[in-house]
Amino acid sequence: MTTPSLRAIDTTKPEAPTTEASEHEGVPVSIKIRERIKAAQKRFHANDNIAEFIEPGELDKLLDEVQAKMNTVLASLVIDTDSDHNTQDTARRVAKMYLNEIFRGRYHAAPSVTEFPNAERLNELMIVGPITVRSACSHHLCPIIGRVWIGVMPNEHSNLIGLSKYARLIDWIMSRPQIQEEAVTQVADVLQSHMNPDGLAVVMEADHFCMHWRGVKDMDSKMINSVMRGSFLKDPNLRREFLSLVNHKKG
Repeated sequence: MTTPSLRAIDTTKPEAPTTEASEHEGVPVSIKIRERIKAAQKRFHANDNIAEFIEPGELDKLLDEVQAKMNTVLASLVIDTDSDHNTQDTARRVAKMYLNEIFRGRYHAAPSVTEFPNAERLNELMIVGPITVRSACSHHLCPIIGRVWIGVMPNEHSNLIGLSKYARLIDWIMSRPQIQEEAVTQVADVLQSHMNPDGLAVVMEADHFCMHWRGVKDMDSKMINSVMRGSFLKDPNLRREFLSLVNHKKG
């Protein structure tokens, strides 16, 4: 008598449904951040702030990613990071330096600034400076170190900010890879947005180590540039007074 065959039993487990979260597992956090920026049709140039696209906890992951890639850079430079005690922690140090210090202005939101009404209706020239600036050039990531002066011509409707806030806002702008010509414009933009004065002037003087340290290795050159807005642009006497006082402070 023939025994009927038993139906084969499928013991394989069904595949888990693919979710958006599982698809993103293993994706570098830098790519996730970049995708959000592109989806918002925003740019992420070297001197742009991208803090709004970074989710809580991602900066620590980004630091780990930068550290791993910096280790690869050091290996490609044939630098021994295993047995050389001087470079064993270099990748971590550099990653922390970039994200938490010299490029902090890219990854962290702007400092809080309290604006005060111009209760006394001040309408005379105010000058703040010199304020020390530190940055890195976008081309070679070499240091930029210099000073900046701010001129403000308020009106009765202008807001006023504390003296320390000038330095904090400028440090936030400069703490990212910069080109000095663009940096002074960004400084003017952020101060204009907080104060809305009749006139605003920015003068920056800086040493560029991409010239001092490499290339022509010229130690004496400096770059000086300015932005003039409102009454500083229209009134040559006001502009002359501001520049005269700045030059006096330089001396």
